[in-house]
Amino acid sequence: MSSKNNTIFPLPKFGHGVFAVDSHCHLDMTDNGDCRALVARAQEAGVKYLLSVGIDLPSSKAAVALADEFPGVFATVGIHPHHVAESTEADYCELAELARHPKVKAYGEIGLDYVRNYAPREVQITHFRRQVTLARELALPLIVHDREAHADVMEILTAAGPFPAGGVMHCYSGDVALARRVVDLGLHLSIPGVVTFAKADVIQEVARSIPLSSLLVETDAPYLAPVPYRGKRNEPAYVLYTIAKIAELRGVTCDEVARQTSANAINLFRLEVAQ
Repeated sequence: MSSKNNTIFPLPKFGHGVFAVDSHCHLDMTDNGDCRALVARAQEAGVKYLLSVGIDLPSSKAAVALADEFPGVFATVGIHPHHVAESTEADYCELAELARHPKVKAYGEIGLDYVRNYAPREVQITHFRRQVTLARELALPLIVHDREAHADVMEILTAAGPFPAGGVMHCYSGDVALARRVVDLGLHLSIPGVVTFAKADVIQEVARSIPLSSLLVETDAPYLAPVPYRGKRNEPAYVLYTIAKIAELRGVTCDEVARQTSANAINLFRLEVAQ
């Protein structure tokens, strides 16, 4: 990579033919010129495919436009719990139409957030249920946001399941016991850069204990940059530091983690991959 910072902190290298998938980033949160650079750096580093995630109607449209522009970039659509209070039935109708685009691979980011509480809890719950139903109707995998709302999220998902198209608990923040319940629902867990933090004992135990076949990796860029860039702006290339940490925790190679998490993402999101 050409980035000056990555000369100081070299990215992990993969073996021949091995690549990574960033299963969750927000490319629309950069201007177009910077977005081109982010995608180029990621793909140069071995992050072959990226999922750009919608959080409301405008960002969902932007994600689809970016997926149209960049090979290897795919999109999702949905309304984040921070934005449900201002969403309308017309928005959901438009999202359903947008979801028919061939590069839209999941419905989300949807869920509950009891930390920020930008919308009242009862409003969040109503819209989460509405969007879970819509995702099932569209036969798309779910991307679930769960922040300090584990009990309600699991109650809603358990009642709505099973999920033939699958899904993922994005930026997983629960413990091992909850992780096993999520996997029992047929969903994946996505491990963010938080796993690299020194005191992240709980997520490190999840990354160590849950079968690799149930894990994805993500950046949530531009948020949650991993060590050695903690506190700075995140970008998709940095998912390699997360892969390296999971490999260290499990006592396996980076190539093994990259191969399995990439296969998981490709299968879950039904990505059309270049041979």
